Amino acid sequence: MTVTLPAAPPAPGATAEESAAFLWSLIEPEFFTEVGWDGERRVLTAPIDHPMPGMRACPVPGCDLPSKARGLCRTCRDQHRKSGLPLKEFIELPRTASRVVPGQCRVDGCERTWINSQKQPLCRSHWYQYVQFGGTLPEFLTDPAARALPGLGDCGALACTRQAVTAVGHRLCHPHGKQLNQLRKEGTLDEELWLRTVPSGCNGSEISFRGLPALVIAQLLFGLQHRCRRGAKSDVGGLRALIDRTIRPSQAGRLEDVPRPGVNSTAVVLLNRLTAYAQRAFKSPEGEYGKDSWDLAVFGHRGTVEFTAVHQPWLKEAAKRWARDYLTRVRSRSTSSHARQYMTALAFLSRSLDARPDHGLDRAALGRADIENYLNRMTFLEANSRIAATTRVSYVRATRNVLRQSRVMGLTRSDGPLSGLPDDFVITRHDVPKPPEPSEEGQDLPPVVMRQLCAHLDLFEEMTCRELRVAVELMMDTGRRPEEICKLEYHCLNRDRQGKPVLLYNNWKEQRIRRELPIHEPTARLIREQQERVRLLYPDRPLSQLVLLPSSVMNQLGAKGIDATHFSGMHRDWVTELPELLLDDGTVFDEEKVFPYAYRHSFAQRHADAGVSIEVLSPLTDHDSYQSTRCYYRVKEVRLREAVDKVTTMQFDRHGQRVWGAVTTLLDAERIRLAIGSVQVPFGTCSEPSNVAAGGGACPLRFRCMGCDHYSTDISYLPELSAYLDGLLRQRERLRSMTEADDWARAEAIPSEEEISRGRRLIRRVTEEVDQLTDAERTEIQQAAAMVRKTRQGFLGMPRIPQPLADLRPERPA
Repeated sequence: MTVTLPAAPPAPGATAEESAAFLWSLIEPEFFTEVGWDGERRVLTAPIDHPMPGMRACPVPGCDLPSKARGLCRTCRDQHRKSGLPLKEFIELPRTASRVVPGQCRVDGCERTWINSQKQPLCRSHWYQYVQFGGTLPEFLTDPAARALPGLGDCGALACTRQAVTAVGHRLCHPHGKQLNQLRKEGTLDEELWLRTVPSGCNGSEISFRGLPALVIAQLLFGLQHRCRRGAKSDVGGLRALIDRTIRPSQAGRLEDVPRPGVNSTAVVLLNRLTAYAQRAFKSPEGEYGKDSWDLAVFGHRGTVEFTAVHQPWLKEAAKRWARDYLTRVRSRSTSSHARQYMTALAFLSRSLDARPDHGLDRAALGRADIENYLNRMTFLEANSRIAATTRVSYVRATRNVLRQSRVMGLTRSDGPLSGLPDDFVITRHDVPKPPEPSEEGQDLPPVVMRQLCAHLDLFEEMTCRELRVAVELMMDTGRRPEEICKLEYHCLNRDRQGKPVLLYNNWKEQRIRRELPIHEPTARLIREQQERVRLLYPDRPLSQLVLLPSSVMNQLGAKGIDATHFSGMHRDWVTELPELLLDDGTVFDEEKVFPYAYRHSFAQRHADAGVSIEVLSPLTDHDSYQSTRCYYRVKEVRLREAVDKVTTMQFDRHGQRVWGAVTTLLDAERIRLAIGSVQVPFGTCSEPSNVAAGGGACPLRFRCMGCDHYSTDISYLPELSAYLDGLLRQRERLRSMTEADDWARAEAIPSEEEISRGRRLIRRVTEEVDQLTDAERTEIQQAAAMVRKTRQGFLGMPRIPQPLADLRPERPA
């Protein structure tokens, strides 16, 4: 396949003609046909129902006027309002054309346009002759005196596309002639300036580019092509108004010279975007490198990055070298924000060097003392609450990375910008402050909060749209990052060899493409329903070019997904509108902790709490290393430790007496002793030394635990204790009814009445102690007991059954 390279942009300082010629070379010939461009007349006639110009045909038969919305055009809408008829009946009424379109004079061979109604379609000269003639129109048309007249040429107004109707003065069309006469009556008028700047008077789907400089025309058409290829709608009326009311009156030679009004209107936004697209065509990475403000679109990213805050030339050059290398290596949506963060970090180093007598300009005079001054400066800023502790860590680490990478890139060579920089001007690993200890609470949302959020998803859809609601549900179900969900492709649902659903997504953060995640059938049904919706929205587009969650902004082609930043803002508005989120104990949950990324933390924490091993959870969350996944297990251990402390206060011996009744928090030594000095039995713990040493497999009493002083239990074992008692009762009744066994065998196998009584008394004592607690204390103890039961190991080496995940959507069938 032959690849056609684009033409090289003209050199800086090129003439307007050279710049215009370059832009014309970048406009595709197919685009001219798509938008109805007439190069000779310099008029664009947008076809009706084309997705990009934003024109829709009026549903009234015979009407050639466009409609912005799916309703009627303005003329038909006014007629419908006056008629008082239902819309269906109004459309079916016979009528003439909705507007009067000037046409050729009815006199045979006359090249002039008529200026009257369709009943008397004659030019001005023949109209005067017809009035003096006195006969009928057919008789006048056959009269020898009605001779054909030559045309008067185009209207004298530069932007006008109509013919002149008079040979007097400026040779204007009828509308512009009337307008000029009115302006003459009102006062002084610069007629030559008026002719150059007066609006074209086009309507419908026509846009006149006449009277504009060649470079401005090329810029407008190139910017319009760029918007169309991106799937953005460019309203014909808005573009025409922008040209007639803003660009043409300014008489600017290029779009960037057009004055912008103070009000940030739709026209100003459109003008700024068209200007940016046109200017970007002349940019290149080589040209951007010499500037102090980079347009990152030239490097394939979004946004800008500034180097103006770095004052030392050698440091600024190193920053640019690093940024160019970084933008080449890293490709993600957060690349531009990370680059700006690094430049901000270097700005702090630059300010520190400014305090030197030489302002840091002599790089050979720098040393370790300057690094220490910089580090002390960052410590001072943190101590005075001017930057956060995490900000200080990230800035120092960023500065260290830039200086280290600069040396790796060879910038300290004799011809490099860091030539002569001393070896001790470096930030070591030990200079980077340790980050604050992460919060032991975790960033996950409690299941009770998640259920309340799921119950109000309908409100989120009412406030936003269906796509944003589906995005929230997918984040809750899959734990993917917001940008991974927002950019899902249409074909993101697959099946494995067993027919189970699998989600296909792209990890944009680490640039890992086509990742697979097992999902449940309700999530798969949600995706299939959204696919059907997208198919209805874009019936004519190839499925391979569609996304699962299309944006409603600048997305006529369906290839643009919803924006993660916009989604985050709408999600915050939704959370703010929700009623208070309550925990099980009635306290209010902080709504600031509910943000899109918290769904990912909740997904990972649910699996960690359910006993999923780190070897499984790490690839499930698509982490690079176990270090990122281990934080969820740290939170799990902290929560388990708190739960054990609470449950231990409700620990009982075999007589039902509380063992740790006065203890609220265990000491570390006591917790370790409890962990290694006891072993689990089916309904409690055993501290008998030989049994503990054997891992619970050497009980001399054959598991008659409630008759042993080494046995103890707590509230977390209450379900197991009740189940054991029920088993004893069932076993006693079954053995009593047996007739096949000898009496001695049956008597020995039947559980003793003392064991049954001891079990009943123990259960009653535990239940009574729980009943004496307040509602808040009882809820807290029950939650702690549930946490302990989740992480309890199997008994006597039996296979462990995984704990089920919290059901956040009980109303949704599996």
